[in-house]
This record gives sequence, C-alpha cells and structure tokens, in this order.
Amino acid sequence: MENTYFKKVAVACVATFAFIGLHNTTVEAITQYQIVNVDGLAEIGQAYGPIMYEMKQENNQYDDEKEFILNKPDLVEEKSAETEVEVPATSEPQAADEPDMVTPEPAAEPAQPAVSISNEEKDLFARLVEAEAKGESYEGKVAVATVVLNRVDSPEFPNTVTEVINEVVGKAYAFSPVQNGEINKPASDEAIRAVEEALTRQDRLNDSVYFYNPEIATDEWITTREVVKTVGNHVFAK
Repeated sequence: MENTYFKKVAVACVATFAFIGLHNTTVEAITQYQIVNVDGLAEIGQAYGPIMYEMKQENNQYDDEKEFILNKPDLVEEKSAETEVEVPATSEPQAADEPDMVTPEPAAEPAQPAVSISNEEKDLFARLVEAEAKGESYEGKVAVATVVLNRVDSPEFPNTVTEVINEVVGKAYAFSPVQNGEINKPASDEAIRAVEEALTRQDRLNDSVYFYNPEIATDEWITTREVVKTVGNHVFAK
C-alpha cells in the first residue's frame, strides 16, 4: 500500500510539471524516461533527481534568454542583422556618356552709330566721300568721312552732316565736289560702307577737321595746319 502511494505521488509531480508548461523541452525530457518503481522518498530522489536537474537547467537557460531579449533588444537586433545576407542592389544601366553641351556665345551685336542721320543724308554723305576719295583705299574713304563727322562735333563748323557738306567759305563751297557737281554722281558700295563705319566713331583721327592732297593743293594756309596722319594721297590735319 505504501509503495503504491509513493508511485502516485511521483507520477503526480511529473504530470504537474508537464501541465504548467515550463518548456516544451521539459515534456520531451520527461517523456524520454520510464517510470521507475520506488518504495520510498529516497528512492524517488534517486530515480527522478537527474530529470529534475535537467529540467531546472533548461528552464534557467530559457529564463536567461527571455531576460536578455527584454532588457537588451538592441543587441538582439544587431545579432539578427549580422546573420542577414546582403543582396546587392541592382543598379540601373548607366547611359552612354553624352558630350558636354557647349552653350554658344551670343553673336556680337553690331556697333551702334554714334551719329544718327536719315537715309537721305546718308546718301549725300556717301556721294561726297566717293567724289573726294575716288581712287583712294577703303581706309582713305573712312578717313574722309571721319573728318566730316569731326566738323559736326566742332563748334567752328555747322551742326549737321548736310550743313557741313554744303558749307560755303568765302565765295566757294568748302568741298570742291559740291562746287564742280561731282557730288551728284552715285556713291560706290565701298563709299557707303565707309560712311557706315565712320558713323560708329571707332577712330576719330585725333579730331582732324581738314584733309588735302599736297600734290595739288593751292591754298598755302592749309599747309600750316598740324598734320595728324597721312592715308594714301591725303594728309589729315587739325
């Protein structure tokens, strides 16, 4: 009768541990052992001592792991990250190197005329240049046109191109082509371009207001003027 009582007690203890669910491994540990017939408490200890010890060790380990996870979640995440396999991101195919876009520089704006005159006045101006510098180089034609514009700016002469060209000095016109009628002949393209360039006033010939051909000049006074430059057959003075 006493042996049966101790057997029931042992079985009840084992069943209780399994029921409260200490750990799944506890049940596995219990089921892998056979029930041993014992006659006293000492024999129960000898028979089930190893089982109880193993259960306690496993439960302690489980509690330690649980406490570690609760108290140090960051370290757990780091551990998990170490085990992850990094998959290299698929990079998009690179486009072929495109040539650098070169922004074209804006075209230089044409020089604006320093003196604004009408088309009619410009035609008169070009005809005078053609008559006075016929046979001279393009540079010589620009120089003659520059003298006319310098006279417009000078307080000693009239204030417009037309007035300067038609000025009368003494009993004659200041420019011989006006006197002899050569100014009435049409201007060449070169003379027209020379007038356009002179109007931009790039070179004022040091403010020269006179020009003459020393080979044919008859006025001795003109030869007393300060010479600034010689272009072709003409001497430019002020």
